[in-house]
Amino acid sequence: MKKKFTSISGVTLLEMLIGIVISALMMAALYTSYTAVNNSYSQVSDRANISRTGRDIIGMLLRDIRMAGYYDVNAVQVAAPGMEPLFISKSTKFTGDSRQCDRIKIIYGDIEYNKGSTPEYTYPIYKVTYECKRSKIPNRKVKKNAAGTFPTKDLFAIYKSKFSYDEKNRTWKDPTTDNDVKTYKDELVIDHVEDLIFNPIDETGQQIKPAPQPSNPRYYDIKSVDVLIMIRSPDPFYKKEKDRTQFALDPSASNTRKKKSKDKYLRESIVVTAHTRNLGSLKWKIKKDLL
Repeated sequence: MKKKFTSISGVTLLEMLIGIVISALMMAALYTSYTAVNNSYSQVSDRANISRTGRDIIGMLLRDIRMAGYYDVNAVQVAAPGMEPLFISKSTKFTGDSRQCDRIKIIYGDIEYNKGSTPEYTYPIYKVTYECKRSKIPNRKVKKNAAGTFPTKDLFAIYKSKFSYDEKNRTWKDPTTDNDVKTYKDELVIDHVEDLIFNPIDETGQQIKPAPQPSNPRYYDIKSVDVLIMIRSPDPFYKKEKDRTQFALDPSASNTRKKKSKDKYLRESIVVTAHTRNLGSLKWKIKKDLL
């Protein structure tokens, strides 16, 4: 005998529609939460990347500036024009296409030991330079130029060079042909830079103005160097454009080097003080003038 089902439970079309709507609302809420968390993480990650990149180059600069003027007690120092232990070229152009960053040149001695060689100990002299050059990264957020290529970003890149001194010929060797693994020319250190500033400071804590140069030879009065690197994020960081100001190291009211902008980019100014521990006290005692 067949059993008849007089009561069959089911879901009506209206109930299914209500379930779909509730599920859609839940998915939308989850997606919104995920997007908010992801955007927050991306911002924190971008800021951390900028800070980490800035710390890397700051570490290099601190190490090299501290080495300025160092010589082993048995080394021979070269006294000649262009052999200043620490030379800072201050920029005078802060706006427009012709704007520039500061440039620093550091000279110091080293010691190398080669067992069995004659002599076993040698004392090379190195010149390290940090300078800005125009960034080569294409700006894909603007239209292509007449040549069909994207123009480069309106930013700087910091390059570092290291030369060794030829005492015999009294000149700096070419890093590409000197067979020295320690030397190199125009190595990219960091990109997306808006400014690089070096301020020499004397023993009273005052900035030396103008920076030491042949007409103002106060090289040994430099007790420290204030360094500022202004880095910009590669991509837009904020949701809305807003007037933002990044201040430079000049405390005067006429600070023409401060950066004013209205866009969505994040700018991070990293400021440190590097102490010139090898300058001032010994005054680079000269054992022999090779000139």
